[in-house]
Amino acid sequence: MSLPIQAVISATGCYLPSVSIRNESFANHHFLERDGSPLRHNQNTVLEKFQAISGIEERRYAQPDQQASDLGFLAALNALDSSGIDPESLDYLIVAHNFGDVAPNSNRVTQVPSLAARIKARLGISNPSCVAYDLVFGCPGWLEGVIQAQYYIRSGDARRCLIIGCETLSRVTDPYDRDTMLFSDGAGALILEAASGGRAGVLAHCTQSHAVEHAQLLSMDRSNAPDQAGQQDLFMKMNGRKLYELALNQVPLVIKAALDKAGVPLSSISKVLIHQANEKMDRAILHRLFGLYGLPIPSSALMPMTISWLGNSSVATIPTLLDLLLKGALDSHQINPGDQVVFASVGAGMNINALVYRF
Repeated sequence: MSLPIQAVISATGCYLPSVSIRNESFANHHFLERDGSPLRHNQNTVLEKFQAISGIEERRYAQPDQQASDLGFLAALNALDSSGIDPESLDYLIVAHNFGDVAPNSNRVTQVPSLAARIKARLGISNPSCVAYDLVFGCPGWLEGVIQAQYYIRSGDARRCLIIGCETLSRVTDPYDRDTMLFSDGAGALILEAASGGRAGVLAHCTQSHAVEHAQLLSMDRSNAPDQAGQQDLFMKMNGRKLYELALNQVPLVIKAALDKAGVPLSSISKVLIHQANEKMDRAILHRLFGLYGLPIPSSALMPMTISWLGNSSVATIPTLLDLLLKGALDSHQINPGDQVVFASVGAGMNINALVYRF
């Protein structure tokens, strides 16, 4: 009797853009409300309130000569080089993003050819059986790519998959909208491969799409500045209050559903790696999750965070966090063999997913 095939993590990588933008850089920005009216508070108060809620002190932006596929390529290269894996052995190359490649000062998206095709070409992979495709699924896109890849592996269709999350959100935000301070650029990558006979690997997942009532909580719209109204550029806009409410109400339930499928109690989870969207929201989600089980609020050690210095880079936040964690780059945080970890994300769509993994 053959042993069941498991999908296990064999390598990770990330790329942190070199341009660091601190909150003070926005001190002279002229932020406006959605209707074009001035904000009620002065800029210093805006910056203070922003940091208190989001937890963000600085964020990373890509260099002018870099686009999302460049960041994704560098993250993939980091994963491949650090593991010694032959890129020709990849069966799937999945790239999660939301805006394709956007050149600086253009606000124009290019997705043909796909970012996956561009990265495959940059990596020099000549194997035509390495299937390269893009996945647009909001901020949960990278995690959904991992979920898809583990199905390919468990079905016997693939032995090794590379899943990349890359984004340059700094190119699609409205300079007159205070939400622009949330977003950043970055890329992370993971290689998932087939293994048998061990206990490690993907245990279960849950994915939901709340589109009927909530599809427009993240969308594209005109600038907040009235004098920009005649321009054709569209910018990413967010209904932050309603998004917060949806995340707080639904993400804990999705995580619980994944844990229930895996047959894993929350008390045995070593880490919760959640999309780095907003520190206050992420901590509230964790507290609500523990409340579902009637458990006391956990220590901050359970949920490592990078948002304070990397901002919200959408699909790149979780793979970047995981890579830094596995490579010992986060003080006082580590993952050991046998640890059971939850991954979770929420974003445009509105899509929510969670995955349980045993190292």
